[in-house]
Order: sequence, then structure tokens, then C-alpha cells
Amino acid sequence: MSGGPGGERRPDDPTARFTELVARRESEIPLDEAALLVAAHVHRGVDVVARLAQLDALAARAGGVADAATLAHRLFVDEGFTGNRSDYGDPLNSCLDAVLDRRLGLPITLSVLMIEVGRRLGIRVRGVGMPGHFLVGAGAAEWYDPFNSGVRLDFDGCAARFAEVHPGASLRPRDLAPVGNLAILERMLGNLQTTLAERDQAALVRVVRLRLRIPTLAPARRVEAARVLGRLGQFAEAAAELERATGSMRGDAADRVARDAIELRARAN
Repeated sequence: MSGGPGGERRPDDPTARFTELVARRESEIPLDEAALLVAAHVHRGVDVVARLAQLDALAARAGGVADAATLAHRLFVDEGFTGNRSDYGDPLNSCLDAVLDRRLGLPITLSVLMIEVGRRLGIRVRGVGMPGHFLVGAGAAEWYDPFNSGVRLDFDGCAARFAEVHPGASLRPRDLAPVGNLAILERMLGNLQTTLAERDQAALVRVVRLRLRIPTLAPARRVEAARVLGRLGQFAEAAAELERATGSMRGDAADRVARDAIELRARAN
């Protein structure tokens, strides 16, 4: 049941381990371990091995569950995992270890919980990156909302959730397409980049650096993250990331980013 390969020794450096994991083929990235490594960059003392065992125990308590609907009820009703409505912006909502302790989280972290407990039970569910509100998908037209008691949704139900976040906009079928582990991890880190900005700048630097380790990070998001490092005084590091981003850009946009990199290097001297 364990999240990682049996007997595998993990290095003490969570950044190095995360970098190693996200460099793998996406189907081979252990989402549970990678999410816990994200948490280790927000606060210290995350025991990844012990937390993987905690997920194993949670799955063991759900023994006999054989479908997504029953799994959602077990986790989000019986076990009491729910969305944190009183402090949505708390960075701990994005930390899987804290979710396990507090039974509170964001839609995406609670979805990771359902995905990983489901995997241990042989129940295939997928993350669904609906803009503004992450969901879990099972089958062609079956979605679950872990933030709201794991309720089962059809397309109209998903559209209603979408409208709560994007008034006046219409949900498109492609907005409910499943996403892979790299997209999930990048979105988690993006959430943390936002929530840490006013709460913990030391952790913010660590999280932004980790986000830049995602190999599929789009150039525009790489530039955004690099500029955050620059605003936090990491001038040389930010310049190097901007220079790296220009390799995937063209025209005026590339020129502007290159000029920004030069200015940051000058500030580093």
C-alpha cells in the first residue's frame, strides 16, 4: 500500500528529492510523496515516510470500499475531511500533512487525498483542474467535490460550482478534462505562492524555487515566479531564471524579459 517503492531510501534534502521525482515520466511520479515534499518547504519537520504510512492506515480503515462514491462518503463524511471555509488562505490548507492532522484543506489538497487513498484501494480517480475549484473525476461524466462533503456532481452541478467562482462565465467541457500529477503539483505551488506572499516570505522563497523545478512550467509562469524572487531580493537567481525563460520566448516579449534579467544582474552586483 505504501506510496513509495518498498525499502527505498529517501535523501534528507526535500528539494533534491522533489526535483528527482518531477523529472520522471509523469505516470511514475508518486503524487502523495511529492505533495508531502511541497509541504516540507512550507514548514519544517515533515516526516514523509510516517505520513505515507498514515495514508496507508486511512486506506486500511476504508477496506471494502470499491467505488468512488463510497470512497468520497468515507473520506468526507465518515472521516470528516472538509474544506476550510473560515481561513481559506491559510498556507497549511495546501500542506498534505496538515490536512491529515486538521481534517481541513483546499479543494486540490483534499482531492490529492482522495486520489491517493483511492489508488491504494484500486479505485481509479483523476484530478480535474476546473478553473477556480479543483474536483475529482471518475468515469466519463462523474465528478466529486471534496471541499463540499465529497458531493457527487454531474455537468450541471460542476457548472454551478464554476459560476460561483466565475459569475457570468460558462463552463466548457474541456474545463473538466483530467490533469496529470505535474499540473496538480504546479497548481498547489501556485496556490502557496499566493497565500504565502503576505504571511511568510522565507517560505515563499522556498516554494517559488520549488515551483521553478517543475519541468513543464510554462514560460509565462516561469517569468512570473522569477520576478517574485527578484522582488524578494534574490536578484542573481531571478536573473538566471529569466534568462532561461527567454529560450522559449520570441519577439518583444523575449526582449523585455532579457532586459529585466540584465537589470536584476546589475542589482546583484
